[in-house]
Amino acid sequence: MIQRPRGTRDFLPDEMERRRHYEGKLRSVAKRFGFRETATPIFEDSELFIMRSGPNILDELYAFKDKGDREIALRPELTAPTIRMFVNNMSNEPKPIKLFYFGQCFRYERPQSGRYREFFQFGAELIGSATPDTDAEAIALAVSMIEELGLKEYRLRIGHIGVLRQKLLDVGIPAENMAEILQKLDKKAYDEAGPIMEVLGVSQNSMDEIFEFTDTIGGVEVLDRVPGEPGDYLRTLASRLSAMGIDGYDIDLGVVRGLDYYTGVVFEVEAPVLGAEKQICGGGSYTLSQLFGGEEVFSTGFAIGFDRILLAMEKEGIEYESEGIDVYVVPVSDDTRPDAARITAMLRKAGISCDTDIMGRKMGKAMKYASTVNSKFVAIVGKTELESESVTLRDMSSGEQKLVLISELVKEIQF
Repeated sequence: MIQRPRGTRDFLPDEMERRRHYEGKLRSVAKRFGFRETATPIFEDSELFIMRSGPNILDELYAFKDKGDREIALRPELTAPTIRMFVNNMSNEPKPIKLFYFGQCFRYERPQSGRYREFFQFGAELIGSATPDTDAEAIALAVSMIEELGLKEYRLRIGHIGVLRQKLLDVGIPAENMAEILQKLDKKAYDEAGPIMEVLGVSQNSMDEIFEFTDTIGGVEVLDRVPGEPGDYLRTLASRLSAMGIDGYDIDLGVVRGLDYYTGVVFEVEAPVLGAEKQICGGGSYTLSQLFGGEEVFSTGFAIGFDRILLAMEKEGIEYESEGIDVYVVPVSDDTRPDAARITAMLRKAGISCDTDIMGRKMGKAMKYASTVNSKFVAIVGKTELESESVTLRDMSSGEQKLVLISELVKEIQF
């Protein structure tokens, strides 16, 4: 028996229905915020992701040469393809440009709980400028999406990468070493960051101050420790978020996201119920378009790990009840099957979800099957009922049943 590849999943009908339901909720929120959906290819030139994340990303890519000897990679994320699409097709459109997307991504890494080699991202990009208003809009969208899904326990952390970058520059960290150290500090891996900084001539006192700074977490009062323009920017952002009804978050001066292209505000959302792998959303303001041949344009975006947030909802006990179908049509005998087919077709044309017995089941087993597929009604098609152009309609939740004219069946079910 051939098995599915490691790190991938098969989604059976019940799970697929659940995923589409919550995917639809995210789409609905994005549209309410004025974002429009886009889609990009599942594979791109490998160089696109190397330019975004550096050559080390190759170790995580599903990369290969195609039959034209081109270096191709399955996309590991969706921000770079979206900005590439913007540069190719949308750079002259009026700003801001508000885009959202949903799709599968691929990373060659060790599978574990909530982490797969094929996974799904739901994200958004607000392209045009970097202001407290655009950052607040992106953060509000992310929070609204999470709340729309019903997740109760989550933690939003907001920081500003410019603050820590400046502190590293002040102690003499060269630009070429900045990304590596930021990645270590983002993960609070001080034992790994320390030796690198020591080799670069940073004193122990300076290192301790920086480590302490990245551990600074609290409410808006923490902003008193943020000097200059970044502090003013974050205070304005906090005011915008408060006006939008978003107050329950932490200012975390250690949130840096660890990527070169972030330029200002960065944020993450965690679901504590997931344990160590608790991040469900991450984003911030950035510039990427100039790397892909376009003019420099500031943007703010984020991505939600769809698989992880569904896992968090499951662990919180948020249950999804299958929608089922509206009607299951049961012919009492073989000679009523043509009429059952006619009634089924009529209901489907009226927009009613409907199925009928095509397995030749007896009445008892047909009724049991109707319960299995969570049908709201069963329409029983018998000879006696057909004489008066009627069927017996059974309400599966109450158990009540009554004779209904076939011509009135659609109204009866829709009511």
